[in-house]
Amino acid sequence: MPYVLLGLSLGLGAGLAPGPLLALVVQRTLRYGVVSGIRIAVVPLLTDLPIVILAILVVSHLSEIYLHAMMFLGGVFVLWLAFESWRETGEAVMMGDEAPTAQQDFLRGMVVNFLNPHPYLFWGAVGAPIVIQAGNRNVKYAAGFVIAFYFLLVGSKVVLSIVLEWFRRAPSSLYHRLMQFSSLLLLAAGGYMIYSAWQGVALLR
Repeated sequence: MPYVLLGLSLGLGAGLAPGPLLALVVQRTLRYGVVSGIRIAVVPLLTDLPIVILAILVVSHLSEIYLHAMMFLGGVFVLWLAFESWRETGEAVMMGDEAPTAQQDFLRGMVVNFLNPHPYLFWGAVGAPIVIQAGNRNVKYAAGFVIAFYFLLVGSKVVLSIVLEWFRRAPSSLYHRLMQFSSLLLLAAGGYMIYSAWQGVALLR
């Protein structure tokens, strides 16, 4: 039971922590609707298995410079998403763009998640040791931790997407401001990633 509670608490914290994937959930929900937002929300279920393997086998042995480089590239990509989102806000969005396919949503979310070093760092430093410790006691404990973690990691974003769906029916002026706000969230996330990468490299000198 403690491992389930630990998974729930870590999953909720990770699910609602400001970051590029959360910002993308907000942006896609406001622009295209709850289905698009939920597709982005479930991306960790599609990407995290190789991330966990890489974190355990590779990332823990890499020099920090590679993690900072990954964060920088991820930040640049998220800034591009912010620019694209801001450019496409306004009346053209309100008139209804063609909704993206599931493949387009999943691909965009997967690129963001793969270029975000936080999942690698979490699983390399926190998640993997907990799973190993729990598995040494009972494999059910390890499974309970992982299931509970992803239940709230994904579930919190899904709930947020459902709540945000209501704002798509708001007056056009408010909707326009919300779309711009979602673009600023992406801008902040990308800027923070680039700044963190720069600070990390500076500390290595």
